[in-house]
Amino acid sequence: MKTPNFFALVGLFFTLCLLQPTTAAPYESQQLDNAAPNYVVIGAFAKQSNALRFTNHAKRDVKLDARFEMNKRRNLYYVYVLSTHDLPIAIEEAKRLRVESEFTDTWVYVGSFADLTSAGHDIVIVPNRPEISSSQPQASNGIATANATDSYVAPADATPQDASGSSVNSAAPASTEINTSETAATTPPIEEASTAFVDDGTEGTKFFFKITRQADQKKLQGDVDIIDVDRTRKMGSYKGNTVVKVASPASKSGNMSIICDVFGYRKSQRDLSYSDPESGGDIIRDSNGAVVVPFELTRLKKGDIAIMYNVYFFKDASVMRPESRFEVNSLLDMLNENPKYKIRLHGHTNGNAAGKIISMGKESDAFFALSDTKEGFGSAKQLSEERASIIRDYLVKNGIPASRMEIKAWGGKKPIHDKMSPRAAENVRVEVEILED
Repeated sequence: MKTPNFFALVGLFFTLCLLQPTTAAPYESQQLDNAAPNYVVIGAFAKQSNALRFTNHAKRDVKLDARFEMNKRRNLYYVYVLSTHDLPIAIEEAKRLRVESEFTDTWVYVGSFADLTSAGHDIVIVPNRPEISSSQPQASNGIATANATDSYVAPADATPQDASGSSVNSAAPASTEINTSETAATTPPIEEASTAFVDDGTEGTKFFFKITRQADQKKLQGDVDIIDVDRTRKMGSYKGNTVVKVASPASKSGNMSIICDVFGYRKSQRDLSYSDPESGGDIIRDSNGAVVVPFELTRLKKGDIAIMYNVYFFKDASVMRPESRFEVNSLLDMLNENPKYKIRLHGHTNGNAAGKIISMGKESDAFFALSDTKEGFGSAKQLSEERASIIRDYLVKNGIPASRMEIKAWGGKKPIHDKMSPRAAENVRVEVEILED
C-alpha cells in the first residue's frame, strides 16, 4: 500500500510544479514610479557604524563609489553604489555586481529613502526561483543566466529578515570589522541624500562638513576623508552637507586632518583638534550642536591634473560602467561653466600587455552599457587611448567642441602602483589636465 501512495504524492507534486510560474514577475509589469530614484544596494545595516565600515570597505578595497543613507521605510542604513532614474541600467548594474564582485546579493531599491508618502520597492534578482515569497525576499547567486525580466518586487512594507525574524544586513569581509551582532543576510530586505540626522546611539561628535563652491556658495556633492594625524591612518569617509557623527581618534593629541577632494575642484585640507575643534578659526557649532567645518572650493586652474577616480570601465573595454556617469557629467558641467577651458585627457592601463579590446559600436551611443559593442585586439596603449576618447566623445555628444580637448595615451607606462599590487586597479584611470582656463 505504501508504493501507490508514494507515486500518487510524486504525481501531485509535479502537477503543482507545472502550475507555478517559472520566473518571477517582470519588473516592467510592476507599475513602478518612473520618476523615482533607483538605488543599486549592496548592503543594509541597523547600525550606522557598521554601514560606515562597509561603505569604506567598498570604496577602499573594491573601488566602488559607495555611500549610505537611512532608509526610513525599512529603518535600516542602505549602502548603495549607484543612483539613477533609469531602472534598466540599475538592474543591469546590480546583475553585474552579483557576478563580478564579492557583493553577490546586490539588489535595487526603487523610491525615496526619506519620503514615506511615496511607494518604495526592493527589487531582488531571482532567476528561476518561483518559491520566493513576498514577505521575505531572498536571492540566488546563480545570476549569470538571468535576463532583465528575472526580478521580484518586494512589497513596500517588507523588511529583510533572517531565519529568526530579525532585521539583517549584507555581510562584508572580516577585515571591515563589522559588529557581528548584526546577522548576515542573503538579500533585503545621485540623487541628493536627506540632510536629516538619525542618531543611532553610537559614540562620537556631530559634524557638518559644509562643501560649497567659492564663486557662488553653491552646495557641492562630495565627501571628506578624515586622517588620524598621530597614527597617520584614515579614520573614514563622511558625506558632505549633512550631519554625521565622527568617533574620536583616541590618540594622544586628538589631531585630525580633514581632506575634501571633489572632482573638478582643487583639493582642500583642514587640520583641527577633535577635543577643541572650534579653535580652528571659522569653525563653529550650529544650533543643534554640530561642528560646522566649511570648505570653499575653487575650480581647477591651468596646469592642474585631476584623476577621475570614479570613472570605471568594463573589463577589456573602452566602455564606461554606469556608476561613472556622475563624474563624467561633473566634467561636462565644468567645461560648460567656463568656455575658455581646454583640457587633455590622459589614458592609463595596468601593465602593457596586448589583448582583447571591446569598443562601442560605430552607430552606438551606449556610453555606459555593453549593449552594442564590437570586439577587436590591440595594445595597452590603444586601449588607454580608446578609454580617454570615449570620455571625449561623450562630451562632444553633449555639446562640447572637440577642439577644446586633446588625447594622450600612455598604456601602462605611468602606473601609480606595481601592476601586481592589491591596489593595481587604480592604475586603470583617466586623468584630466587643464591646458587653458
